[in-house]
Amino acid sequence: KAKGIHCFESAAIQGDVRCRHCLGGVELEKGNYDRAVRHFLISAKMGLERSLDAIKDLLFMGFATKAQYAEALSGCQDAVEEMKSPDRDEAFAAFGAELDALNDFT
Repeated sequence: KAKGIHCFESAAIQGDVRCRHCLGGVELEKGNYDRAVRHFLISAKMGLERSLDAIKDLLFMGFATKAQYAEALSGCQDAVEEMKSPDRDEAFAAFGAELDALNDFT
């Protein structure tokens, strides 16, 4: 388990958003809610909506603040907006169903 966490940490440092989200989950399991929120906040700001949902859940549980959720929401919206492009829209129009299936897989 420690080796897996180390791999998540290495990948997160290199910018892997899903590994950053997983580190939030690991910290959540350990009961380190502040660290979990920080990991989820970073990955939400990179556009991962699952992390935004995790922060919202932690807000309702009393482990995150409204300010942290607002920061995550704003950052997530900015990241999603930055990723928009005509080429991406065209690819989604052509291969939308396949891309959705791939997103569900990962």
